Amino acid sequence: MMGSITQSGLNFGGFMICTAASLLLGILCACIYMYRNVYSKSFVVTLALLPAMVQIVIMLVNGNLGAGVAVAGAFSLVRFRSVPGTAREIGSIFFAMAIGLATGMGYIGFAVFFLLLIGGMMLLLSLSSFGERKETEKQLKITIPENLDYEGLFDDIFEKYTNQAELTKVRTTNMGSLYELQYDIRLKGTQIKKEFLDAIRCRNGNLNVVCGRVATGHDEL
Repeated sequence: MMGSITQSGLNFGGFMICTAASLLLGILCACIYMYRNVYSKSFVVTLALLPAMVQIVIMLVNGNLGAGVAVAGAFSLVRFRSVPGTAREIGSIFFAMAIGLATGMGYIGFAVFFLLLIGGMMLLLSLSSFGERKETEKQLKITIPENLDYEGLFDDIFEKYTNQAELTKVRTTNMGSLYELQYDIRLKGTQIKKEFLDAIRCRNGNLNVVCGRVATGHDEL
């Protein structure tokens, strides 16, 4: 079951079996990616077809060193024609390519086992709380006038309402007349208290205060 169906040489029957397996496993790989995830149709369709495309390339260059080097160079150019993706997107692409490599070598049994193992772990980790931020972790953005010294300005407020507060970013806004401070904080309770925001508003002159979930844009690779 785990042997290669192309060990005796490539033939049309073996090629069709491997291609059919690649398409089926690619669709299952795309379904795993779609589970509890925001996605676009173009990416999902590409993910479903990727194992078959990789499988065909591997079959064509199998045993041909020159063709293998040329294909590797062509694949390396794709990286410079693509936009940055999230960690989950890139992981799913490698997942689909690994399936295509297995079917391209004729190891359909290994490809199915790999899909069940890694795909099952993806679903299990998605259902679990593994890697999730605690509900008390928030991102706080405070706007202050340029004449205020932001160092230690809100320390007493943070000590009263948070267990941890770290200044992570400072930038100027409104043609340099305002500062925007960004903090990563861990609240003492599970809710954002109105008294906490009111205390900050009194300190920063009633300018903008934004407190919410930690942004996830930094998971791009």
